[in-house]
Amino acid sequence: MSAAAEGARLYPDCDPYGIEGKLTEAEKAPLRRLRRVLEDEARPLLAEYWEAGEFPYQIAPALYGLDLMAPPELTAEGGAPRSLYHGFRIFELARTDASIATFYTAQAGLFRTACRVGGTPEQFAEWDPGIRSFGMTGVFCLTEPEHGSDIAGGLATTARREGEGWVLNGAKRWIGGAFTADYLAVFARDEADGQVKGFLVDREAPGVRLEKIHGKTSLRMMQNADIRLDDARVPESQRLGNVNSFKDVAAMLRAMRSDVAWIATGIQAGAYEAALRYVRAREQFGRPIAGFQLVQEKLARMLGNVTASLTMVAGLAERQEEGVYRDEDSALAKMWISLRMRETVALARELVGGNGITLAHDVARFHADAEAVYSYEGTHEINALVVGRSITGTGAFV
Repeated sequence: MSAAAEGARLYPDCDPYGIEGKLTEAEKAPLRRLRRVLEDEARPLLAEYWEAGEFPYQIAPALYGLDLMAPPELTAEGGAPRSLYHGFRIFELARTDASIATFYTAQAGLFRTACRVGGTPEQFAEWDPGIRSFGMTGVFCLTEPEHGSDIAGGLATTARREGEGWVLNGAKRWIGGAFTADYLAVFARDEADGQVKGFLVDREAPGVRLEKIHGKTSLRMMQNADIRLDDARVPESQRLGNVNSFKDVAAMLRAMRSDVAWIATGIQAGAYEAALRYVRAREQFGRPIAGFQLVQEKLARMLGNVTASLTMVAGLAERQEEGVYRDEDSALAKMWISLRMRETVALARELVGGNGITLAHDVARFHADAEAVYSYEGTHEINALVVGRSITGTGAFV
């Protein structure tokens, strides 16, 4: 790569304040490699696979081969990648496609965090090399058919100690990536003490049954599963040793919710860039619509939303790099940025007019996929109550 290419800005259209300038050149290098894979191998497939409701698994080896969780440029001297790099990695994925971002972060964010925070140091040291190389894949299984926002108190999946292991019974829902995972990180209530525990359940173990959720109008490429556990057995060695109550699960959510804020920011960037490409090329009344006042007003609002969102998640990443992880910080980012995301993708759809409901210009895909991101990892209302509790000192949960 030429020196000019290395020094070129990654996001000249959607980052006017130059937030990417906080990244080092070593951090930008793996992001550029990711960009090439997404542009060359993923983007040509998106419309076809989104419409079919299938995931283009043929791109997975190329993504895995990038070693994005531990790029050699950032770990050569034993260091760990910064939170800001992790955030921009998610941003780059999401500005291309929300399903691909969700697919990758199911492993790199959800599952890895479950093992890092929920496992003992010995367990994580054993598992993490495989997690980083995708030699050991997994997903995070918390939500249930009847329990989403009330999962803290309503979690109904049970675990019973039996001999040298555990027996799990129950159901999980909306589990993205489960069909290709080696392990399901399942959270269940211990029948003995009523506390929530965590387990790595072999996807192919007897008593484990997966069924694809059909009929989705959002994140259509992401394969979400309903999971049934009927006397599924798990050895004690695969119980997450540091999960002994829902407070320990909440610690994971505190670390992971910021990932969704980055996804919501990336979706906005992708929708804005797609709309900008369109208005520059589309002509009406004898000239490009990019020169119309009302079009420019919408573009300005969209860019404001993207810029504010990117500034917020970058600030959150800096706090996390300092070791500050607070529920209200990640909840505020997810709540507020998701609202901005909804407005941004709606404005993009308006700008593309009738063509905005087709897959040909990318906007329709971002518009639909934003609805799933708006709800997962805590609805707007739940995140607002987390923030409100911090503001007032009084919890308003039922």
